[in-house]
Amino acid sequence: MTRSITASEQAAIRARLQDRYGTLGRSTPSKAARAKLEATRGPAPDVQASPMLVSPLDLPRPPFVVRALASLSYGATAQSISEFNALGTTDIQRLANYVDWQLDWANIDDSAVETRLLNAGYTTLGKSLTQLWADHVKPNPVYEVRMRPAWEAQRAALVRAVHSKRQLREVMVNFWHDHFNVTASDYDAGPVYVHYQRDVLRPHAFGNFRAMLEEVAKSTSMLYYLDNASNTRAGPNENFARELLELHTLGAEHYLGFMDPFQVPPDAEDPTYPAGYTDIDVYETASAFTGWSIKNGHWQYPTENDGNFVYRQAWHDAGPKFLLGRMLYPEQPALKDGRDVLDRLASHPGVARFICKKLIRRFVSDTPSPTLVASAAAIFRQNWRSPDQIALTVRHIVLSSAFAQAWGMKSRRPFEAVAAAMRTLGSDWTIAVGTPKSDEFAWRMGFTGHAPYEWPAPNGYPDTQAAWSGSGSYAMTWKILNWITEAQDGGVPMAPILATTRSKVPSWTPTKLVDFWCKRILGYLPTAARRQTLIAFMAQNGDPLSYVVTDTNTWAANDLKRHYNQDRLRSMVSLILMSPEFLSR
Repeated sequence: MTRSITASEQAAIRARLQDRYGTLGRSTPSKAARAKLEATRGPAPDVQASPMLVSPLDLPRPPFVVRALASLSYGATAQSISEFNALGTTDIQRLANYVDWQLDWANIDDSAVETRLLNAGYTTLGKSLTQLWADHVKPNPVYEVRMRPAWEAQRAALVRAVHSKRQLREVMVNFWHDHFNVTASDYDAGPVYVHYQRDVLRPHAFGNFRAMLEEVAKSTSMLYYLDNASNTRAGPNENFARELLELHTLGAEHYLGFMDPFQVPPDAEDPTYPAGYTDIDVYETASAFTGWSIKNGHWQYPTENDGNFVYRQAWHDAGPKFLLGRMLYPEQPALKDGRDVLDRLASHPGVARFICKKLIRRFVSDTPSPTLVASAAAIFRQNWRSPDQIALTVRHIVLSSAFAQAWGMKSRRPFEAVAAAMRTLGSDWTIAVGTPKSDEFAWRMGFTGHAPYEWPAPNGYPDTQAAWSGSGSYAMTWKILNWITEAQDGGVPMAPILATTRSKVPSWTPTKLVDFWCKRILGYLPTAARRQTLIAFMAQNGDPLSYVVTDTNTWAANDLKRHYNQDRLRSMVSLILMSPEFLSR
């Protein structure tokens, strides 16, 4: 794989490619491709100043612990703030210790969340791939049985986001779900979706990217979703190959179109790698992955039907291949063609930059600093064979000055906002499968456009403010946040707002109620104007400093300060959840 090809070999390769594809394409990158390549390089890191991170003008700057936990977890709670603050004597020390604690996730006891899922009636999360296939695919069961694993994986995502002590791991698991997106409701991928999440993505969330790449490529859900299960030498299917290059590794920013692969310029950082990929690289990659399939009762192999990965040598194109600047020689051992491609990608400097940009976009800003991208990519690439490669890279990013300074540069997406609300309100409710209130919750979540693992395209949910700044997205997010403050399941409130207020606020004056809930939900007081609006809403026609709101919920339309007080309290909490302060991070 690493030996340079000779002139005679190059001539033979060119002849083969021309015979196979007719033409090799243009001899130089197009104007658009050149612009993309220049954008990926950017100014040299040593002369490029990091962009100034400017918070929105009307947002107060929260305490450091609140800012940190807003990105490293699904939202700060009274308990997590206390835990964070106990980890050192300075903000930076506490941050480093918190990150190291969270990265060592295996030593964090999370048995309570697994017990919660078990008690809520989740039945498929522990099934092996073979069991999932036997129970939810092979007998061709009714749709509700077939898709239950997908539904449980989706709803368990919320349970873990709200209740898990391994918060940073849950953030990263869902990051990789977006990166290696498989739509959970896909008819073929859904029945084995538990396997995809539990055995493919979760074990590698902080691990090695190359190892995760191979597990993704061999996973039953992905093999179905991107059609590689039917990729054979007799009928090549390039769907997985194209997304592997465009979405999973190099990114569309490195796509050069239909161009002669021998004319691709070298990468500016490491000239032993090409600066980008071409359509012929896609076609050759597809050939490298022919024969990677599933034991699914195919008519040629009817006795092999347990849902597991299988390599079918008879389906594999064993001929020579040329891709990403390297020759793959013919008749290699089983799986080696595909594994050679994954090695080439995992060690590529462009892949390091692409992955690190996405990580920085998740944790810091929609406009990643070129300096931080370069330093993070160096760590990612230097450790491309290390078992803790991703953990090392994440640690570098979240301990950077850019992370420490950032605030208000990101918005909580709907799922993140809902999880954060349930966490800070102290909700003990657990979404289940097949119960009326749980189904209503999932139905409402769908309207936000951010139901877990439901993005219909291979590129995964977008992770920028602009993508979620539409009126529809905000309105549906506000609706479900308000619903959480009001809903009950079996007579038990989904959010214990009244119980918390009774135990924590001795005297219910409007000012004390607003200040308590602002500090509880936000970790600080909002802008003066917003605070006064909330106080006036709570006071109605009473004195905000002295009038004591009674713990009643009676009708009193002639005296608004006594009118449906408990409902008004819940509505005030809802308004805080809808505020820019809460929805920013």
